[in-house]
Amino acid sequence: MGLRDHVRNLWPTLVRQPVESKVGSSALPLPAPFVVPGGRFREMYYWDSYFTMLGLAVDGQQPLIESMLVDFTATIETQGHIPNGMRTYYLSRSQPPFYALMLDLSKDESPALAARRLAALRKEHDFWMKGASCLDADRACARVVKMPDGSLLNRYWDDRDTPRDESWAEDVATAAQAHAPKAVTYRHLRAGAESGWDFSARWFTDPQKISTIHTTGIVPVDLNSLMLAMEQRIEARCRAANDTVCAGDYAAMAKRRKAAIDRYLWVGHEGRYADWNRIARKPTAIVSAATLYPLFVGAASPEQVKAVSATVRTTLLASGGLRTTPIRTGQQWDSPNGWAPLQWLAIDGLARNGETALARNIAGRWMGTVVAAYAQTGKMLEKYDVEERRPGGGGEYPLQDGFGWTNGVASAILDRYPDIMADFQAEPSKEATAN
Repeated sequence: MGLRDHVRNLWPTLVRQPVESKVGSSALPLPAPFVVPGGRFREMYYWDSYFTMLGLAVDGQQPLIESMLVDFTATIETQGHIPNGMRTYYLSRSQPPFYALMLDLSKDESPALAARRLAALRKEHDFWMKGASCLDADRACARVVKMPDGSLLNRYWDDRDTPRDESWAEDVATAAQAHAPKAVTYRHLRAGAESGWDFSARWFTDPQKISTIHTTGIVPVDLNSLMLAMEQRIEARCRAANDTVCAGDYAAMAKRRKAAIDRYLWVGHEGRYADWNRIARKPTAIVSAATLYPLFVGAASPEQVKAVSATVRTTLLASGGLRTTPIRTGQQWDSPNGWAPLQWLAIDGLARNGETALARNIAGRWMGTVVAAYAQTGKMLEKYDVEERRPGGGGEYPLQDGFGWTNGVASAILDRYPDIMADFQAEPSKEATAN
């Protein structure tokens, strides 16, 4: 079976039915069917779902997109935010906020639903910004950081400072090696999980030691790009609802955030967007695929696009796709691994900014990797080694197959570049089929 047909056949196997609230269960109630990533991930996850939806959109599964949006909207209404995953033990943190972009994929334009979604979107924004009311001498509270010029940007955080329920032993072991108080280390680990990049040298003082993690000390470029996109979409939705006061408020927020991103997260002489270390008060030295987020949300100037594209070519582009970072640490969000969501962010961000050749180049390299692994294993995998074009490694758990966001991005790429598979053999080997 060809890869595209394989993905289309996978969607029904990853669908789960509505979840009712049950005493003793950690599962959060969800009113409508949804798609799970696969493997060990048996519930719906936040940022995974956006990339899954990209595939659902081009594979004729629009009703599932609307269904999942029902779940996410209801979760914001009942919980005040979208948690990392749909379990009670994830409620203390979120994940990269893609809800605003998910709404762009909806085709339901009913006024009542639009009003409900706008209210939910504003509520999610409030969740990320509520730390603005408690900024202290440290100039940071919860998910909000006051920059040196007084502007507000966001960071990843977790409301708890204990080991993660799903990775208790690993967190205890890391905290035992750290010099920081255990509770501080636990918070950094949890915040790293909120980032989705759990884990990466992006969050470490010493790139080779997870025990030096200091996630909450970092102002991340990906998060602030998504917050900018959220504010812009709230403005547009408020304007459509004829709420000029709301539209003006969020337009001003977006303008201030864009200026702060350019001032603090753009490193012009290095041709990249960077995370900002709020303790050292300067950009971090880690080059990562997160540098492409401002391009993806339309926040980069032509000059910035050109500079980032050059950095991608020289530092992040591998034979099998886009590297997460160029640093080998043994962590799963570092080299040699590549991840489907970051490939799409790069492809779409570059293409919409005129770098069409580089976008297609990344798409071709990535699909070559996915096809090679599919030929070997007969499966779609969570992550890949883009140096050797094989299944990826590292991290706290074995490589997972399924796999929601890989399926979604593969379908989206093949829909955008329908001839790109001509260069690759798309059938699995007989050995893989036998397994």
